[in-house]
Amino acid sequence: MRWMDGLWERSARSLARQSSRRGFIARFGAVLVGGAALPLLPVARAMDSAPARPPAPEDSGIRGDPGNPASCEYWRHCAIDGFLCGCCGGSANTCPPGTQMSAVTWIGTCRNPADGRDYVISYNDCCGKSGCGRCFCNRNEGDRPLYRPSSANDYNWCLGTDSQAYHCSTALVLGLAVAKK
Repeated sequence: MRWMDGLWERSARSLARQSSRRGFIARFGAVLVGGAALPLLPVARAMDSAPARPPAPEDSGIRGDPGNPASCEYWRHCAIDGFLCGCCGGSANTCPPGTQMSAVTWIGTCRNPADGRDYVISYNDCCGKSGCGRCFCNRNEGDRPLYRPSSANDYNWCLGTDSQAYHCSTALVLGLAVAKK
């Protein structure tokens, strides 16, 4: 046992000679500040360039787009939470004038009743004006807890835009959903 005590004592003294409390506190503080800044990086990159726009539903190969885009029961609104842009001066896939589409988004998978296929839907918030106040929908099909942000609809997704004021939400068709094998 004496040899083990000696080994631990020598290693502790060696560590104490090579480091200081101030150095440890400085490195620990740098790790804390750097770790706190990591979640901001994707949003900071999103502000540097215009967001890539997915194709409009007319260009995505969908045959027949049944339903009313200004209704909560519209098939693309299966996971939406907010005011519909179709009632606020925009459409299901465009923001109203004077607003800016967010670069960050949540996604859902909705079934088109016309062809019976599942499509990946990107829900982008339109930002820059106060809330529209018309056609509020809160459908939570496939909604995940807040610790899975890309599938959670309870965030303010207006990060990375000029204004964080939420106005309404769009439902853009990204493409056909492919089942995992």
